Amino acid sequence: MSKVNIKPLADRVLVQPAAAEEKTASGLYIPDTAKEKPQRGTVVAVGNGKKDEPLTVKVGDTVLYGKYSGTELSVDGADYLIMRESDIFAIL
Repeated sequence: MSKVNIKPLADRVLVQPAAAEEKTASGLYIPDTAKEKPQRGTVVAVGNGKKDEPLTVKVGDTVLYGKYSGTELSVDGADYLIMRESDIFAIL
């Protein structure tokens, strides 16, 4: 896990998306044009939560989130998503 100097505010979470699948379960390679955005990632940083709602995810958790959730950003050549905790569906 990489160390990043971004501290999310309130109920926001910084997630590093997992790599896209290179080939199918049957062994067929997926071309770049057909790859889908991953919906799974690792939590890199978390905010402090809201006053009445503490955060349930913590750094290092693998999470499942919506396909179009969060805002993409790039820091030091690495891609991240910053999203609200409510955009996360499950902790894997």
